[in-house]
Amino acid sequence: MTRPSPAEEAGPARRVRAVGVGRAHAKAIVLGEHAVVYGAPALAVPVPQLAVTASAGWSAGEPGDSDGDQVTFTMTGSPSRPIVTQAFAGLGLLTGHFTRAFGAGALRHLDVIIDGGIPHGRGLGSSAAYARAVVLALADLYDRQLSDREVFALVQRAEDVAHGRSSGVDATAVGARGPIWFQAGTAQPVRVGCEALFVIADSGTAGRTKDAVQQLRERLAARPGAEHDFVTAATDLTHAGRDALARGETDRLGGYLTHYHRLLSGAGLSTTGIDALVAAALDAGSLGAKITGGGLGGCMLALVPPVKAGQVTRRLHQAGAVQTWVVPLREIADHGH
Repeated sequence: MTRPSPAEEAGPARRVRAVGVGRAHAKAIVLGEHAVVYGAPALAVPVPQLAVTASAGWSAGEPGDSDGDQVTFTMTGSPSRPIVTQAFAGLGLLTGHFTRAFGAGALRHLDVIIDGGIPHGRGLGSSAAYARAVVLALADLYDRQLSDREVFALVQRAEDVAHGRSSGVDATAVGARGPIWFQAGTAQPVRVGCEALFVIADSGTAGRTKDAVQQLRERLAARPGAEHDFVTAATDLTHAGRDALARGETDRLGGYLTHYHRLLSGAGLSTTGIDALVAAALDAGSLGAKITGGGLGGCMLALVPPVKAGQVTRRLHQAGAVQTWVVPLREIADHGH
């Protein structure tokens, strides 16, 4: 008996392409890490130069293959085995959710290739970006038009596998065109009134978002009122940071970043390496600097006047940064409109 083609399996009313392609990018949290999990707002920016592309296509089935879903994931580059295993566990569930949600039929002999330049475990949204790229690749493969809300819901399912309780800010920001204000599942564009840059520095040590979230939860539960105090302080800084960004008050915005770093560091979420990068950025002329992302490793973000970008970047590498990226605020704000 001849095996039906993927197009035939999908049904006569459904057109299936030979290959589907989806794309996403990294993100950085400017203010609001961790507190966003408790319903507080977060301010985030896309990092478009760190992109990921997923390609989904059909491979020939081998004789004796079972009739069940068979999705093969391949990741380019040389990520570590634990990272690949964790990423593929969430993405495997994601493909199943896609078929059930949109009646796509069986995903027999589907090959998904993920080509990404987002370093893993750095608080830059790699898992959410992979998930978004795969969702869009599957939608393209099946010629389905998904709403933003449908894409978000699918990516969020994968994020909950990767991080436990996920706020949704990563699932949103990896598809954002410009800076966003995120709270309780809703995102709004943010006005940018300054020409400053964000410089992101990779400490070289992978963060552990899931562990960091659990560690903070236990710490806040250990003292009455601690959760209220943390969330209130974070919320005030995030609101003030958004206002300063809109008004172009870069000195004030920088101060809020550094204050937020102290808040996270005081909660045990920073590391010696991250603290050294923050100190180096400030010494080199940054207006403010902080950890970005889940913590316990990962990246640092600094607000830098354009004329100081080279100086700050050099100092960060001298202080141990293994990679740096520059995100021009005005450029991404203009791109988002």
